[in-house]
Amino acid sequence: MMDVALDDTTQHASDWLRQLERALTHSSPEALEPLFLPDAYWRDALALTWNLETFECAPTIADRLWSGANTAGLASLQLDRSAPAPQLVERVGRPCIEAFFTLETTVGRGRGIVRLVTEDGEIWRAWTLLTALEELKGFEETTGDNRPIGQSYSRDFEGPNWLDKRAESEAYEDRDPVVLVVGGGQAGLSIAARLTQLGIDTLIVDKHERVGDNWRKRYHALTLHNQVHVNHLPYMPFPPNWPVYIPKDKLANWFEFYAEAMELNFWTGHELGEATYDDASQTWSATLRRADGSFRTLRTRHIVMATGVSGIPNMPDLPGLDDFCGEIVHSSRYSDGEDWRGKSAVVIGTGNSGHDVAQDLASSGADVTLVQRSST
Repeated sequence: MMDVALDDTTQHASDWLRQLERALTHSSPEALEPLFLPDAYWRDALALTWNLETFECAPTIADRLWSGANTAGLASLQLDRSAPAPQLVERVGRPCIEAFFTLETTVGRGRGIVRLVTEDGEIWRAWTLLTALEELKGFEETTGDNRPIGQSYSRDFEGPNWLDKRAESEAYEDRDPVVLVVGGGQAGLSIAARLTQLGIDTLIVDKHERVGDNWRKRYHALTLHNQVHVNHLPYMPFPPNWPVYIPKDKLANWFEFYAEAMELNFWTGHELGEATYDDASQTWSATLRRADGSFRTLRTRHIVMATGVSGIPNMPDLPGLDDFCGEIVHSSRYSDGEDWRGKSAVVIGTGNSGHDVAQDLASSGADVTLVQRSST
């Protein structure tokens, strides 16, 4: 670890932010380039580029940062007092100062993180930089100090109560949603929660019978493969006593609770049949197929597809498979190894699902062969 007094880390981080803000006032990006290592990286999440982009090397970063900052009106770069203070850390084997900061643009507010490295013991340069937009001015979320006071009906207690209003909101009898979200997993719930807090009328539709069934109906032994802290949903993090690796049914029940607690409009048993876009009205005509076979057509401004990347089974056309007399099942249809006790099974593919299924089969007493096409 580099020899830097802890009291100096805040000063170095503050100095770098001041230099950055000062350099942005120059008429060319050349003033920015000395603030970055030659092999630096800058990741912008909508703050300055209205996109999710990563830029590499000091000259490119300086050029795009100068252009984006001036277009967006970047200002008010300050250390984030609500975050941990700048500290000495080691990232990927490289010692650096890590500092969180806040920022403002003409249209919004955001946060960032910078990692500073010194190669000569004097000049601190950015190795990595992240800038992210967190809210739009004039469209702040209804959380914290902006939370609603309470019910809006009259003081004589006439009119609908909270439950009546929730039922009316979710029914969509006299209106269509502004945004239609297709799929009620992590992504669908997260985007709907954020949009709802911004006052944007949003409806989630999902083909399953219950919220959370996209996890609940998976194979019996499944738990998440990544750790609990990277799976939080907006506004409601998992309780601190939750396991590091969450069981599928526990997560499914949380999704159901989350949708109710966040007051998300959610139609289960609905599947998107087709959607066409009308350029004149700038709206989508989306036809939903209900579980009972009936249909409902919505006109909506936006459609968000949150159906995941692995929901469609990939069944390879293998020679001899058509003549195989045994059971053939895709991992998405696999349920429990107990059904295979004493049988022989071949698992084709060695991703997370392949390993999980093979282990579950072996634990249940099946004779398992795991087939991998190429080297690991």
